[in-house]
Amino acid sequence: MNADDQDLLDALLEGHHRALARIISKIENRAPGYRDLVSELYAHTGNADVIGITGSPGAGKSTLVDKLAETYRERGETVGIIAIDPSSPFTGGAVLGDRIRMASTIGDMDVFVRSMSARGTLGGLSTATADAVKAMDAFGKDKIIIETVGAGQNEVDIVRTADTVAVLVPPGSGDSVQTLKAGILEIADVFVVNKADRDGADRTVQELQEMLHIGADVGFGGSGHHGADAMADTAGDGTDDTDAETDTDADDPDDWMPPIVETVATKGTGVDTFIDELAAHKSFLVDSGTHAEKVRQRYAEEIRTLLREDVNALLEGELESAGGVDELAEAVRTGETDPYAIANDVLTPVADCLSEADIEAVQAEFDSE
Repeated sequence: MNADDQDLLDALLEGHHRALARIISKIENRAPGYRDLVSELYAHTGNADVIGITGSPGAGKSTLVDKLAETYRERGETVGIIAIDPSSPFTGGAVLGDRIRMASTIGDMDVFVRSMSARGTLGGLSTATADAVKAMDAFGKDKIIIETVGAGQNEVDIVRTADTVAVLVPPGSGDSVQTLKAGILEIADVFVVNKADRDGADRTVQELQEMLHIGADVGFGGSGHHGADAMADTAGDGTDDTDAETDTDADDPDDWMPPIVETVATKGTGVDTFIDELAAHKSFLVDSGTHAEKVRQRYAEEIRTLLREDVNALLEGELESAGGVDELAEAVRTGETDPYAIANDVLTPVADCLSEADIEAVQAEFDSE
């Protein structure tokens, strides 16, 4: 790490918000040296509670996050907020400005708000989000809240990053709840029926309760995505033998049935209850040992992501040495070859290099004995 980055890291660890902002910018832009910075952050992480807030557009996510942060501050806790916005197709930058909808904490230096672009990521999260969370964690934020885009079924990557996921559901017709069946029902640790003072709120709560009963009967619900198998498949294919109970089964500490909280974010109604449920879920994770498993799975996914990025860079280099993608595509167009043959030709030297490295490693180990 160069001297400037070391100074930046030292400033972050000393609690300078400007350094935190600069490091997150380096992370998001994938600037030279960002990996060394993030690598140094790991030793200072693991203390923050990471909360994911997702749900359909218009559910009131930003307003609720604002009230959530305000309430945490009243309790003496510091807050970091990462607002994942849709990205511009032209610049890649964030389109919306969630800070506009987070007015209660403006001027409070212990609430750090950062908007980040989704950059087209299907899961609703930028690939830099997990690294930005580490920066806030190392900085010393007690609570880190990630507000996602709200793109429906694709809001699943949040499971890999957050300890607890809250899904917001606005009151109204059953259509919004029906959407959850095909999408993000499986990722919820807590359901929030926001705008609960509107007509249809009671009906929405009832529909969610019925869906949780049905979900438990057919095999999801309960511990849901908390298990190792489900973490590896965040589309919600993990199954268990959970009884159809609306509350956590006290006889089985491995079960968690998502509670349903009613809030009116604009008035702050229900926010304290919401926070209590978030805390209850965190306690469940720790007491059941699930939290350690989630962290292991999170790091496993980060390792896979880094390897994919590095291997992709290696393959891009091989493609360039083979004449570039455009030239290869033209060869396919003219019938000289096909994509499978090209992929094999590009991968073979990389695979051969890996095989040679394995042989050398085995030989080195043999020689040392």
